[in-house]
Amino acid sequence: MKLSKKMQSLVLISMLGTSMLTGCSKPKEESSAKEDYTIKLGYYNCDHMTAAPVAVEAGIYKDLGLKVEAIGNGKVPEAMAAGQMDAGYIGTKGLVGAIPKGSPIVVAANNHKGGSEYLVVANDIKKPEDLLGQKIASDPEGDLLWSTDYGPQTGLPVDNSKYEVVNMDSSKDAYLALKTGQIKAFSTCDPWGSVAEAEGVGKIIATTKYKEEATGKEYNCCSFSLNTKFIKEQPELAKKMVLAHTKAIEYIYTNPVSSAKIFAKAYSVDEEVALMTIYKKTVGEGRTLTWTITGEEYKNNLAMYKEYKALEEIPSYEEVVNEEILKSSGADDFDKFIKEKVDTVFPEGMSYEDWKVKAMEIDG
Repeated sequence: MKLSKKMQSLVLISMLGTSMLTGCSKPKEESSAKEDYTIKLGYYNCDHMTAAPVAVEAGIYKDLGLKVEAIGNGKVPEAMAAGQMDAGYIGTKGLVGAIPKGSPIVVAANNHKGGSEYLVVANDIKKPEDLLGQKIASDPEGDLLWSTDYGPQTGLPVDNSKYEVVNMDSSKDAYLALKTGQIKAFSTCDPWGSVAEAEGVGKIIATTKYKEEATGKEYNCCSFSLNTKFIKEQPELAKKMVLAHTKAIEYIYTNPVSSAKIFAKAYSVDEEVALMTIYKKTVGEGRTLTWTITGEEYKNNLAMYKEYKALEEIPSYEEVVNEEILKSSGADDFDKFIKEKVDTVFPEGMSYEDWKVKAMEIDG
């Protein structure tokens, strides 16, 4: 049937209207899907990962419109390898080792410069060699830090047969074992080194360093990582997660008391211990919490893993690090932030006592 010109016009208008409505509704559905997406984030029960609970409790994720389910003390690389997590705070060695095994993980931002791991011993260990033959919750042969730091600093052999090596599920368990006399030493990050000293249970006899004094080379301890599938399917959310990570670190530097309270709650430790930990991360040991990727720190890590044969297979730098997400996230320049917002308030070299007084003044 031949339509009149008037009817043809009406049909065309109707079709255009339907097309326009359809065109508008599709992005709306996609936007809704993204807004409703709950991001799964994992982190370890360690001071290096403080940005995770801070981002949750300080409302940083919420302010950026992100729905995040944060899971503490999880097996992050394993969970991400299984596609069960979108983001995670991961020790860099574990991350690098997981990639050749098929784990879809990539470094999206720095998190903590290499270092700030401690060898903690019981009070009755008067000299390092007293540990020989004793029960320890550490793995000298399997932990690279024994070769690079603990061994050289203490003179202790990197040989498991010289100790009675036991496995512990967590640093908290190891601390309790030290406290109850079941072991004589364990290796850990904070807060457990600070807890041991604050409670008079033990003492730190060796500390890892993020920079080689002789060469000036810097290393990396742990990273903020993303699942590559998440990056591909949710690119805007990936950028926002990286931005949230940087804002959480900024918050820690500028709101130390509030951060310590969050830390104390998240890790079930005394607030004084939490303050000691925040001080170490931001002032006492240098500006070790950072999001900056220079590239050199990761390349130095990869070279170190190769030198010490710490991993069976070592991927390339490009497989390990994705620099583009951080660059496009809108993050501040870390060095500029420290210079303008931190150096004048909490200068490096400031004692813990003076830092605490100042922190209480501005954030107590």
